[in-house]
Amino acid sequence: MSSAATQKAIARLLADEEATILHDWIQSLLAAESRISLQEAQFQGREVLHALGKAVAEGNVTDIQSALFVDVRDLLAGYSRSRALQGFSPSETATFIFSLKHALFERIRMTTSDAQQIADRVWALSLLVDQLGLFTIETFQKARDELIERQRQEIEELSTPVVKLWDGIVALPLIGTLDSGRTQVVMQNLLETIVQTGAEIAILDITGVPTVDTLVAQHLLKTVSAARLMGADCIISGIRPQIAQTIVQLGVELNVISKATLADALALALKRTGRAVEASTNPR
Repeated sequence: MSSAATQKAIARLLADEEATILHDWIQSLLAAESRISLQEAQFQGREVLHALGKAVAEGNVTDIQSALFVDVRDLLAGYSRSRALQGFSPSETATFIFSLKHALFERIRMTTSDAQQIADRVWALSLLVDQLGLFTIETFQKARDELIERQRQEIEELSTPVVKLWDGIVALPLIGTLDSGRTQVVMQNLLETIVQTGAEIAILDITGVPTVDTLVAQHLLKTVSAARLMGADCIISGIRPQIAQTIVQLGVELNVISKATLADALALALKRTGRAVEASTNPR
């Protein structure tokens, strides 16, 4: 059978057997996918099947990138993004479209008697569903990658809070590894806070930084230099003996005052701003 005849037969099959195909598709889907409700499966399946039948009737059955398949692609893209946000796995998302194969093949078997026609139609539909499945997975993966990146950025912002310790004194407790991307977030948060508070001294506490290598030291120096350009002196606190030895071995010159603890750094910052903390003499 010619490709044109095959396409016409498939278009007729999707139009005449839509209700039966939808029913069988939903049964196969729910048997393999338990996280989606019957109502949701029926609604989404009906939309996709209707759009697919319309596209096949008007265009090439194997070219899902054509303008005629835009509605099908939009529907699948929307469902894929929704599943990515809901925490579905790739296989659970792929099952939505690949479970359509069984329903289509069963309808071909029930409505076609010629072996060659069955083979032609099954092959054409296999190519079509495979393309739709790949498109669904690619869209799902892209949406999940975007979600992961957005969450990473949000975590970075939350993990670099700038705290106002005193008038004119702010502190930035750093936890985890400093890389180029995180350094930009650290620097931006610190500079914005310096501008907002008019801080004279910024304390960078690296107690929570596991290791300091040449790259981390360079990132710290960049942050210190940026703060100085905004008119704030910097003090680094939390340098443990192991980190101090590493910095010396690396030959890195920090060119900034450092203290062992945040408390020591705060005491120095208070002294520099003409303040001091005194013990209370009031009886308890």
